[in-house]
Amino acid sequence: MRLLIIEDELPMRTALAQTMTAEGYHVSTAGDGEEGLEMACGESFDLVLLDVMMPGLDGYEVCRTLRKRGREMPVLMLTAKGMVDDRVAGLDCGADDYLVKPFSLRELTARVRALLRRQERSEAVPDQVEIGKAVIDFAACTLTRNGETITLPAKEVGMLRLFVARRGEAISRETILDIVWGYHAFPSNRTVDNFVASLRQRIEPDPAQPVHLVTVRGEGYRLNPA
Repeated sequence: MRLLIIEDELPMRTALAQTMTAEGYHVSTAGDGEEGLEMACGESFDLVLLDVMMPGLDGYEVCRTLRKRGREMPVLMLTAKGMVDDRVAGLDCGADDYLVKPFSLRELTARVRALLRRQERSEAVPDQVEIGKAVIDFAACTLTRNGETITLPAKEVGMLRLFVARRGEAISRETILDIVWGYHAFPSNRTVDNFVASLRQRIEPDPAQPVHLVTVRGEGYRLNPA
């Protein structure tokens, strides 16, 4: 597994690199947002450890740009900022998890392993699938329907991967949050409902009466078999 560490403070960057190398990962490092963004877009990494508070291009903008460019590797944000609004900002720009400094290296390595496991599970789907008249290209993160192609947000791609991987199975909101967002307590179940509503607008003939992505009362949601 290849990890990229983007951290402007040399002592922290060195400690993170040593820890992750000791865990058996192949580690590359960048000392600022511009360098890190260039590396993340130009090479193949399985996960990015991303500091938020950096001069110039901060972690929020790096993550946001990665997602806009279709880079879907997990991003674990590292920051001294721990307020709810900061966590919201991190998740909104496409981060998968959020760890507040100071943190234990044991917790860091555990979260890295968890993110990589989720990534492996979510990738167990074909590069391209059809849902009704919609064609999902997971490699390009696009959806094509009625001749129109759009780029999907990162979380919608993650949800579709999960639904396709477990097609025909009811998936709880809590499971969706755990696998796609990486948080048990945040965001809320209502967030999942809002994203499902958005997906239905994209794939259903009639979003008000869904036939592909359906609600299973008391259990969650299910993507019906083709």
